[in-house]
Amino acid sequence: MVKTNNDQRSTNIQPGDTRTYIKRVTAGDFARFDDGLVHAVCSTFSLAQAAEWAGRLFVLEMKAEDEEGIGTCLEINHKSPAFEGESITIVATLEKYDGYEVICSYKATVGDRIVAEGQTGQKILKKEKLARILAPKKV
Repeated sequence: MVKTNNDQRSTNIQPGDTRTYIKRVTAGDFARFDDGLVHAVCSTFSLAQAAEWAGRLFVLEMKAEDEEGIGTCLEINHKSPAFEGESITIVATLEKYDGYEVICSYKATVGDRIVAEGQTGQKILKKEKLARILAPKKV
């Protein structure tokens, strides 16, 4: 059992547990920059967003009402393309949880083909503290 930021609550989530997110590739996921379309496959950027969401599935179960998660790190090793219409299965594995830091490894596949793998990190903070951290600074 893992204690959360709120001492009155705990969760049965353990390192080694997994969460799965399935993302269907659309034209909106293609690699595009200001100079136009780079290629008509799922971009590294889009894969990164999906990987973060897979790790966030843990955060959603762990955080209290007065808490929110914020991304802290992202590693993505893009290995092969995912084409429009294909479904990418992203399996996040909880590696570390110490009450506020959530570290997951992940593997993204289309069938037996590895599309990407890497690691994500998020911290669970009180919403009040997060609002202070993210407030615009007066110059």
